[in-house]
Amino acid sequence: MKKTLLFCLFLSISFPIFAQQSDAIVGEWFNQEKTATILVYKKSGLYFGKINTSPESGKTKPANDEKNPDKALQTKPIVGLEILKNFVFTKEKIWDEGTIYDPNNGKTYSSFIKMVDYNTLDIRGYVGISLLGRTTQWTRKP
Repeated sequence: MKKTLLFCLFLSISFPIFAQQSDAIVGEWFNQEKTATILVYKKSGLYFGKINTSPESGKTKPANDEKNPDKALQTKPIVGLEILKNFVFTKEKIWDEGTIYDPNNGKTYSSFIKMVDYNTLDIRGYVGISLLGRTTQWTRKP
């Protein structure tokens, strides 16, 4: 009986800590070039990110997703475009099994996110295996 109570107490204490770690990437982030911000959010237990601002924000004619291979989507504005999809918190400071879309070339890559510290994310996009890819670093918007 005592072991069961201790186990339940441990779970009730550790679950909120786990939840806080998994949501640590939620917020607004600058891309590496600091030309755009990306809003990372949680939806149905998965993590997504959409372009929140870009250099064209506020212009009369905002930039469109012209490099998208789907011609029907090439007129869609860059701002609001979901570029991170379906990330799962897999272990401490790692979100995996997602994809990242690069509007600069219209390609989608397998991806994982590693939280370097509270204000820094390393996002690795790759084809096939993660060794064949590129890492970009984002910083949290204050």
